[in-house]
Parts: sequence; structure tokens; C-alpha cells
Amino acid sequence: MKIEIITPDKKVFEGDIKSVRVPGKKGSFQVLKDHAPIVSTLENGPVIMVDQDGNESVYEINGGVIEVKANKIILLADSVK
Repeated sequence: MKIEIITPDKKVFEGDIKSVRVPGKKGSFQVLKDHAPIVSTLENGPVIMVDQDGNESVYEINGGVIEVKANKIILLADSVK
């Protein structure tokens, strides 16, 4: 899957991942390959990505929106720490 993490100021990350866990408004949820299309608002919290080699990366976001469609993820964050 491809993911882009974007803030109003810059593109924070772009690349291929195996999975991502995000802080949804009603609790965290995970996106895996072939996930159904979804648009969801996000809370403050960690975005945990696992790359193709199993390495984990964590970004702390302050709210935002995620769109998942055809194995492409766009995460628009208010800000990233």
C-alpha cells in the first residue's frame, strides 16, 4: 500500500507500507491491504506504520482526516510531532 502523510506546511512521509494504525474518533483502527474505501476523522494520537520489512515508525498527530481507496492512503494531519 502507498501512504502519504501531509500537514498544511509539508509532506511528512510518502512510501510503501504493510499496515497503519490510526487514532480514529471512536477508537484506533488498522488499515491493511485491500481495505474497504473509507474516509474518517482522526483524534490526537499515534500513527503507527509497519513497512514491508516489518519495521515500525510512529508519528504523533494532532487530529486530521484519513482517506483509504484502492490501496492508497492519504492522511491529512493538522500537525505532526
